Amino acid sequence: MDLELTGKTAIVTGASKGIGRAVAEALAEEGCSLHIVSRTEAALNAVRDDLNERFGAQVTVHALDLSKEEDVAKLAAAAGDCDILVNNAGSIPAGDITRLDNATIKSAWDLKVFGFVGLIREIYPKMCARGSGAIVNVIGMAGERPRAAYIAGSMGNAALMQLTRALGAESYDHGVRVVGINPGPVETDRLVSQAKINADMEFGDEERWRETHKALPGGRAGRPEEMGWLAAYLASDKASWVSGTIIMADGGQHSRSARA
Repeated sequence: MDLELTGKTAIVTGASKGIGRAVAEALAEEGCSLHIVSRTEAALNAVRDDLNERFGAQVTVHALDLSKEEDVAKLAAAAGDCDILVNNAGSIPAGDITRLDNATIKSAWDLKVFGFVGLIREIYPKMCARGSGAIVNVIGMAGERPRAAYIAGSMGNAALMQLTRALGAESYDHGVRVVGINPGPVETDRLVSQAKINADMEFGDEERWRETHKALPGGRAGRPEEMGWLAAYLASDKASWVSGTIIMADGGQHSRSARA
């Protein structure tokens, strides 16, 4: 499917692996020029070289820490008037309210919450002034289905969901769309590593890790490329009537009863 993104410029954060890399791959295949961002330069260089070899994509690497305001400003200045912003960077630790102190929560939110907010603050006004653009926030299901054992992520994701809805409700009047994706469990390196530990504990064989996902919809986790293509679609004019909403990309898990 031609998403008519050829010639567009996109920023993708957290692009060195997992969902972020999958988003970068989908956008590169669709003809976008990319600014890819993470803290790890070597991993970003490998992504750049791969996308250039496979798709002939123009890719600029930014090894930056988006939990720092000065790095957010540096990225925004380097990327200029981009057409697409995909906020994806961030990982919030598990733990209940008694296990996580304020410093730990604040540190996690500096990247996953304020990193999103800071980059939107830099990029959104430029999009509005130009009268076009799309912002896709990759958030997470805990904002929709909060858990006490993941209290910092539940609160942070809920805040980002409300940011997306509030901004996307007015952005359309300026020619800009703001949307969100809440992925369910996705086969990232982190999820597979944890599944292998669980399989080893349950079956004595880490290679049976996929069996630990049998309770998920369809008996499997999502794939990064499924999130990547969803983000690319939402960033394109094919989704031109979509703004201020969150797509639950979890195989319907959020609609199942808590007991399921």
